[in-house]
Amino acid sequence: MNKVISIGNQGFDKIIENNYFYVDKTAFIKEWWESGDDVTLITRPRRFGKTLNMDMLKCFFSNEYAGRSDMFEGLSIWNEEKYRKLQGQYPVIFVSFADVKERDYESAVQKIKRILVDLYIQYEFLKEKFSDSDLLRYQQITYDMDNVTAQDALKNLSALLDNYYGKRAIILLDEYDTPMQEAYIHGYWEEFTGFMRSMFNATFKTNPYLERAVMTGITRVSKESRFSDLNNLRVVTATSEAYSTCFGFTEKEVFAALDSYGMSGEKEKVKTWYDGFVFGTVKDIYNPWSITGFLKERKYQTYWVATSSNGMVSKLIQTASSEMKTKMAEQTENYVLKSNRESGFGRYDVMMIPKKENLPAVIMEFKVHRAKEKDLEETVRAAKQQIEEKNYDAKLLALRIQKERIRHYGFAFEGKKVLIG
Repeated sequence: MNKVISIGNQGFDKIIENNYFYVDKTAFIKEWWESGDDVTLITRPRRFGKTLNMDMLKCFFSNEYAGRSDMFEGLSIWNEEKYRKLQGQYPVIFVSFADVKERDYESAVQKIKRILVDLYIQYEFLKEKFSDSDLLRYQQITYDMDNVTAQDALKNLSALLDNYYGKRAIILLDEYDTPMQEAYIHGYWEEFTGFMRSMFNATFKTNPYLERAVMTGITRVSKESRFSDLNNLRVVTATSEAYSTCFGFTEKEVFAALDSYGMSGEKEKVKTWYDGFVFGTVKDIYNPWSITGFLKERKYQTYWVATSSNGMVSKLIQTASSEMKTKMAEQTENYVLKSNRESGFGRYDVMMIPKKENLPAVIMEFKVHRAKEKDLEETVRAAKQQIEEKNYDAKLLALRIQKERIRHYGFAFEGKKVLIG
């Protein structure tokens, strides 16, 4: 009997304990630990297993799960004695900013303070070893604490854990950028990023009680950003080689799942519908949300499209000026970004010209869904057809970029919905 597919379940322990469908991503644990990086930021698109992988790190390293070999037996990480001994050996602080989606600065800061208070409540048992000064710091974490106290809260909590266990803490911050996306959309970016900069510096830069840390999100931190003080931060994006198979399903993993669920004959159609992501130089990466949705429902649908409003992307597209696009190009490490330039028989929307020979070239065409088009898929097809008919590849071919390295993407918009194909 096939394992139950639990849609939306982001708890590693729940998935393993209930024997739900799971694709083994524990190689991520080894790759991260052996990297030796102090603070790692990994960016991936939404619904690519970021939260589940972070929860897996928590279950593996946290002393809260000491002795829980049952969660990892049979998975790749358990093949090495070194990692069997490492499991459950560290205090771990896990924080998520996924719910910080406020419309103004004051509400966003207050929401973060509430998250910090709830976090501290989990560690009330630490009080048994508190000094007078420790107790004072703990008691300062309240809903009406000042901003400086909030900014130092994660650093101070790691100090309390170090005092209790005699080990520095691992800090896992999931969806670090959700509140900053909302700040950008609703117009309080400058003020809010100032608050977050101080928090990140205290937590990840000047924290002597930090063992190591991982942050995940959708957007990257550039060296020129307001977070440039974090010079100990390793940024891993979709174009990086690191962790290229740790987020999302490889084609081998997808085809194995189709075989297991009796759908071997659907491989080519599944590839047509859901393939298309490239991380580093690894091609044929599939979105897990789409694949698990298909395995459960056995229907071809655009599962991924329905999971987010893409408010930040919409605003960027609607408001971007030529100056802004130029700045984006200047800050891009691996591509030269061009927009609204002549190529072939017309003007493309966006062209990404690779600086390295191992990267693909990309042409993007944006279209708003029209009433005469049956659905977003038809709008995507129209966008991609325009790229072909107008011969937008001409500029890239003139640069001696081979045809097989050129990728076409159509973006279809309808209100808050977007489909990419």
